[in-house]
Amino acid sequence: MARFEVAEGWVAQAYKYALDPSPAQVRAFRSHAGGARRAHNTMLAVVRAVLDQRQAERSYGIADADLTPSLNWSLAGLRREWNARKNDVAPWWGENSKEAYNTGLDALARGLDAWDKSRKGDRAGLSVGFPRFKSARSRRSVRFTTGAIRVEADRHHVTLPRVGRIKTHESTGKLARRVEAGTARVLSATLSEDSAGRWHVSFQTIVQRTVAVPGHVGAGDDVVGVDVGVKADSLLVVASPDGREIDRVPAPKSLSKAQERLRALQRKAARQHGPHDPTTQRKQQPSKRWIRQQRRISRTHARAGAVRRDVLHKHTTSLAQCHQVIAVERLNASGMRAAGGSRKKGLNRALADAALAEIRRMLTYKTTWYGSTLVEAGRYYPSSKSCSACGGRKPNLTLAERTYMCEHCGAMIDRDLNAAINLARLGDTHHTGGTRTGTGSSPAATASSGDGRGATQETATTPVVNAAGREASTPHQQQSGKTGTASPQGEAA
Repeated sequence: MARFEVAEGWVAQAYKYALDPSPAQVRAFRSHAGGARRAHNTMLAVVRAVLDQRQAERSYGIADADLTPSLNWSLAGLRREWNARKNDVAPWWGENSKEAYNTGLDALARGLDAWDKSRKGDRAGLSVGFPRFKSARSRRSVRFTTGAIRVEADRHHVTLPRVGRIKTHESTGKLARRVEAGTARVLSATLSEDSAGRWHVSFQTIVQRTVAVPGHVGAGDDVVGVDVGVKADSLLVVASPDGREIDRVPAPKSLSKAQERLRALQRKAARQHGPHDPTTQRKQQPSKRWIRQQRRISRTHARAGAVRRDVLHKHTTSLAQCHQVIAVERLNASGMRAAGGSRKKGLNRALADAALAEIRRMLTYKTTWYGSTLVEAGRYYPSSKSCSACGGRKPNLTLAERTYMCEHCGAMIDRDLNAAINLARLGDTHHTGGTRTGTGSSPAATASSGDGRGATQETATTPVVNAAGREASTPHQQQSGKTGTASPQGEAA
């Protein structure tokens, strides 16, 4: 299936709303999520059984042409097998929408496809393991692509297939007005439960965004550089190419502030009757008080995440609306926390609490919305090691040095401000040099500047790829390579 193309002048956008369901609706939500899990686990067991059978037959010396027929791992193939077995493995399947089972099968098809490409070397990035069975504690979510999916006219209800009319905690007017005006089209709706037990619905839409009067005209400097950090006073440092500090956003430190409460809650949970018996080393039924305590812990984590997202959303929106060109670094946020063990657990927690990768991700789509341009400096661009006054290099710059002292010209400047100025000057070359890549109406509004002049490559480069997949559903290729007996799709050698 061809990739879904967004028309010129339209952008993909999601609208997420918190739901206020009744107890009966919550039971329906969980039933749909359970159906998705049953479909996923059932077909995964079938796939593993076929693979194990073919592996055993090969060990007996049976020719490939005489092996047990392989399964088609596409979404269409898994759906056919599920329809043939659902009356036996899930006789209650008619109580839920067919989209519930399609959700589980689509997740399995994606996992199998990623594993197959990863082991063959056709997928860049970290290696992907074979899909695992989903437990009852897995995150609950269901995606609806067909049926009655709409935002009601009263602005406080949404309708989903088989579930019906659901009340929302907040107004849906922003999306409803666009749908009524014909400037938005709903493609799908995803029902999900967060870690605190709250249910949300996310509408995936395409929206017509015509930047008639760009929000950045006259609102701020044309070009800025944004340096991100983990210090309490400098989550974001915004500077101009001429060396002025425009803004400095303190880090919310929501997880750090919640640590005292989390420690108290977790100590209490450790004294209660949990799901694991340390004496017999076996699973057991947890007590109701332990379950309630886990909900309190989950709500504490959820609030910390909500505070963090609120700060990031507000400031990234302001940047995208007020400036024409925004230069940031392309950091390897996950790699920064990958090593070090207990000796740097405090830094790893601070990096996770700052959500550095989220800042660039938000700016990527918000600059597209508001007609700005995002310039991404290469991973090895020396923004922190270069002097913004003379251009000299200080290769041995430790993380503890918060003030940059140039060995060549003697300049002294705040480390984060120095990096932001260097990034702003890199972005200025894209603004004045005629190398802007877009106007905001398409994904081309993001530019990549490479490593920059004089970049330091301290380790081997790793290609940066988009591993998010091609579209919302697994492509339904009907090729001979997918079902061939000699080399079935993704079969273990």
